[in-house]
Amino acid sequence: MTEETSKTPAEPASAPREKTIPEAARRALAEAETRREKYQAEEAERPKEIGGRGGKEPGRYGDWEVKGLTSDF
Repeated sequence: MTEETSKTPAEPASAPREKTIPEAARRALAEAETRREKYQAEEAERPKEIGGRGGKEPGRYGDWEVKGLTSDF
């Protein structure tokens, strides 16, 4: 047996790679963040459900799940 852990040679620690993000990707990330903040603000304004099933919205995710049991409508 050998003590070899990886067949891929390690990169030198002195040369970190810099990731460059295209301008279109930056705009998309900014737009997604704006949408996320808007959604979270709207969600915080809604009244909280008392005695509800909890979890994610079944109409959006397609299943009802309670205590590990799932039923589809």
